[in-house]
Amino acid sequence: MKNKFLTIIKKKWLRSAVLTIVLFAIIIAAYIGIIYGIKKVNVEDLDFTKNKIYSISQTTKDKLRNMEKDVTIYIYNMSEYVNDFANKYTAVNSHVKAEKVENLTSKSDWKNEYAVDDSSSFIVVQAGEKEKVLYESDLYTYDYTTYETIDVTEEALTNAILDVTINEKSKICFLKGHNVYSEDYFQYLTDCLTDELNEVEYVDLLTNGKIPEDCKVLVITALSEDITEKEKDLILKYIDNGGEILILADPNANNIKTPNFQKVLDEYGVSIADGMVFEGDSSKTMAGAPNFVISTINQSSEIARDINMDLNLCLINSSKLNIADTEELEKKDVTSEILASLSDKAYYRSDLKIDSLSKTGTDEDAKEATVAAKFTKENEEKNPSQMIIFANTTFATNLTVQYSAGYYSYALDMYNNQDILLNSISYLTEREEFITIRKNDETVNTYNVTGSQMAIVLGIIFAIPVFIIIVGIVVWILRRRKK
Repeated sequence: MKNKFLTIIKKKWLRSAVLTIVLFAIIIAAYIGIIYGIKKVNVEDLDFTKNKIYSISQTTKDKLRNMEKDVTIYIYNMSEYVNDFANKYTAVNSHVKAEKVENLTSKSDWKNEYAVDDSSSFIVVQAGEKEKVLYESDLYTYDYTTYETIDVTEEALTNAILDVTINEKSKICFLKGHNVYSEDYFQYLTDCLTDELNEVEYVDLLTNGKIPEDCKVLVITALSEDITEKEKDLILKYIDNGGEILILADPNANNIKTPNFQKVLDEYGVSIADGMVFEGDSSKTMAGAPNFVISTINQSSEIARDINMDLNLCLINSSKLNIADTEELEKKDVTSEILASLSDKAYYRSDLKIDSLSKTGTDEDAKEATVAAKFTKENEEKNPSQMIIFANTTFATNLTVQYSAGYYSYALDMYNNQDILLNSISYLTEREEFITIRKNDETVNTYNVTGSQMAIVLGIIFAIPVFIIIVGIVVWILRRRKK
């Protein structure tokens, strides 16, 4: 009887043990299947960083949304982070695929074409016969203000894809020869424009004799002297032909007479005040400085309409715009739209020799003064000419500004200055898909797991569950014996 009882117990124990092992095997198989499935369908990782630095930004999604060319991203000898990030593009647009290259045997032509070897780390973005190579150094940049390494993997990959899929770049021409700021002050802006698939050229109209025929936007920055009669005539002809203009002005601190330049502005019914504006509302100033004025871009405007957040413009030592009344604008076949203005506590100073930041007895009220506007001038036989004008130039430069103790920034990087300028150019060049908010660069500290650390991780995943199951079986046997 006793032997029969023990046999029954052994059978039950064996059956339970087998069921436990089967259950454990099912759990392991399910785990492996889930991991494989996630990799197969390329499920996007959860990104809890503030600026979503490990996710594809809305900027990139907007730019690639309508792309119809097939693009392959070839990744060779890059980190897992880069491989994973490249794979995220396949979910953005079905025309994009990412492929990890294990060796260069079948890609030997790259060695000569891109000066790489088997130990190199690089990416090749290909669309048809066009290719763009990105080296590891292209995925990072260095901020000499904060002394931090900045990850620009997304920007580099997105621009490379656009570079091989866009057939024509928009030419942006900066007028040169009479400017307050040299070209060096706009290097950051021109780099940003180039990154967004524009071609930038500085044009001396007296030397060239004309505005390039393929010029999409003529940019005129703050003048140190008036343009010549010939330059004025060339610009007026450009306007008559439907040319687009971006003007960045400044207060006329040296009281320079610019009648020729004013004739260009007269085409749109606007003038630039000689003095400077200050913001009396401290909530709309930077670091309490009333000459650092902050204004929110009109959300119904074309450069902000589809953006679900405020675009804040920070102007430094700005002037203001004087716009003709509606009747006068109608005579010129011009319509206007205010893009940015100040508060009802703003004030205007015509005597720029006064260096006080507080309002003085000679300062005038400048309630809701206009600091940025868009104009459209109709032409009877040709496309209308559009002009966007800002009453400030400094905000568009890479001038280093100290905004608090020990903290510095390029003027272009303050608030949404860069986005507003690039969106203005995108609007004038009819590339609405580029009107967006660009992901802010953020320092990225990568962490590589060592072999011993990986063993610990695997131990936690596999060994601990096995240990728990074994302990459970032993406890069950002991309890059964006590009965």
